[in-house]
Parts: sequence; structure tokens; C-alpha cells
Amino acid sequence: MLFCDYFTELKLEIHESGKTSKSPKLCGTNYPVCISFIVVNEFCERFSYYGMKAVLTLYFINYLHWDQNLSTAVYHAFSSLCYFTPVLGALIADSWLGKFKTIVYLSVVYVLGHVVKSVGAIPSVGDSTIHIALSMVGLILIAFGTGGIKPCVAAFGGDQFDEEHTNERRKFFSIFYMSINAGSVLSTVITPILRGNVQCFGGDCYALAFGVPAILMVIALVVFISGSGMYKKSPPEGNVLLDVCRCLGLAIKNRWMSSKYDSKRKHWLDWAEEKYPKRLIHEIKMVLRVLVLYIPLPMFWALFDQQGSRWTLQATRMNMAFGSTFVLKPDQMQMLNALLILMFVPIFDVVVYPLIGLCRINLT
Repeated sequence: MLFCDYFTELKLEIHESGKTSKSPKLCGTNYPVCISFIVVNEFCERFSYYGMKAVLTLYFINYLHWDQNLSTAVYHAFSSLCYFTPVLGALIADSWLGKFKTIVYLSVVYVLGHVVKSVGAIPSVGDSTIHIALSMVGLILIAFGTGGIKPCVAAFGGDQFDEEHTNERRKFFSIFYMSINAGSVLSTVITPILRGNVQCFGGDCYALAFGVPAILMVIALVVFISGSGMYKKSPPEGNVLLDVCRCLGLAIKNRWMSSKYDSKRKHWLDWAEEKYPKRLIHEIKMVLRVLVLYIPLPMFWALFDQQGSRWTLQATRMNMAFGSTFVLKPDQMQMLNALLILMFVPIFDVVVYPLIGLCRINLT
């Protein structure tokens, strides 16, 4: 009842009118205090996500006793769902709930997913069928939670800055990105230790390895809600993706249906001018030109995401000893990417970008 009462009161506190509140600044700077809540929230959420994901493939193999092919397939199906649901999260935030409510409500779904996943890793809870069912339900909830808030948190953080504070906003995103990778590094170091070094129920303690990320996600939710009174909360204004899709569809339809050549319509998107403003059409043209650069990205990510599946399985067959005292665990190998990012972000911010600025190159 206390839990239900708490979220009932929370619902009453959320501004329905979309009014914004003035957030105090950090130490006389132009950085709103509320961004600290957002950065800590992101750190805890990324710890939660990557910590759970780090041990997921070994959990499938050693706990659920799946073969490597099935484990890899389910792992990547889960990853795919996590990166598809941001489209739904963006639609919900922009067209219905707004960013703040979307983050809060889907974070609750996120927490429930972690709890179900952790319970599914307790051997005494039912048989193998129950464990599989709980694991799959937990992963689906986590995918909708993490994917749903993914497009909202960074944008919500950017909303806290005034338009003239572009430099502060740029530095915020660097700090925000570092918090993501700091959470990733720590989680991919700690959760494999909890899995392998702590023994429970007669074997590796997957329940603890999933339980700690669940606790971090609860902390992320509580921290985010704690800054509620200081956030700028913009009301939903409609999702531009729907307008873009409709504009593209109308342009294709009109161009296909027309048998006459129109010299005024130099681009096929110009056939949507009868209904959509020229500015939107121009921006869509710019987006389509940029999308060409993204064509190779699916190939990169298809390879990169193997670090949590096939590369982890490969690491189980490697000599992981560093000297005579330290032995790296197979699922800790995934920390290397985030660790390098943590090293390179300050190097670029402090050294590379200022040097480019001294060369009078306008790097936007």
C-alpha cells in the first residue's frame, strides 16, 4: 500500500499543464542543478543495463543450459528489441506523456523487469520452464524500459538549458556520455565478480548478479524523481517522425500518380508541397542526405555487439591470467570499449577540440 500511495502522490506532483520550474545554478555557473540528477540517473541506469547484459550469455548457457547458438540468438534478439523500442518511447513522449512522465513510468517497467529477471535466477523458484518464462518476461520488460527512456533522458537533459547556453549544453552532453561509459565500465567489472566469486544455491550467483543492477535501477528512478521540482517540463507537441513519414508517403504517391514533368519540382519530395511546408520538406532532404553516411553502420554494430555473445564465449576458452595475481573473467572483457571512451572523451574535450579551435576551424 505504501508503494501504491507513493506513486499516487507522485502522479499528482507531475505538472499536467507543462509549466516549467526554475532550477538553481551550480556554483554560480550556467549549469542548472537539476542536471546532476539526470547525470546520476543515467549512470545508475547504464550500470543496471550493462551489468545485467554482461552476464546474460553465460546465464543462458550455464543456468538455463541452452547451447551457444540459441544463447547467441536470444541475446541478439533482446539487443534488437532494446534498440527498436526507442521509436515507441519517442512517440509516447512527443505525442502523449511528455519526456518526464515517459521516463518515470517506463523506469517503473524497467525495475519490474529487473526484479522478474532476478527472481527467475533463483533455483528454488519452480522448474526450468518457470525460470525460462520469468527470464523472457523480465527481458521483454527491460527492453521496453531501457528502450522507452533512451530517446528521452538525453533530450530531457538538453531541455534544462537556455537557448543561449550552447557551450554549457555541449559540455553537459560530454559529461552525460562519460556517465554512460563510467556506468558501463563499473558494471562490467563488478557483476561478473558477483556472478563468479560469490557462490549461492550451489553455484555461480546469477540472482545476485541480476539483483544488484535491479537495485541500481531503483536508485536511478528515485534520484530522477528527486529533482522533479527543478526540471523544465515541456508539454508534448507531437512527434515529427509521423509528419516525416506522411510527407514521404504523399510525395511518393503524388510523384507516382503524376504523368507530367513539372520543372518547378526539381526533387521528388517537392511533390508534397501542396500539403506540407517547404521548411519541413527542406529538412527532410537534409536528413536523407545525412542518412547516406549511416549505411555502413548496421554492419559495424552487427560485429560490435558480438562482444556480449560470441566474443564472451571465445573468452571462456582463453588464458585470462594477468601475471600471477589477477585473472580476468570472460564477461569482463566487454569493459574495454567503455574504458577507452572514458580515456578519449576528456582528451578530445581538453586537447583535440581546443587545438582545432586554435586553427580557426569551425567544428560544430
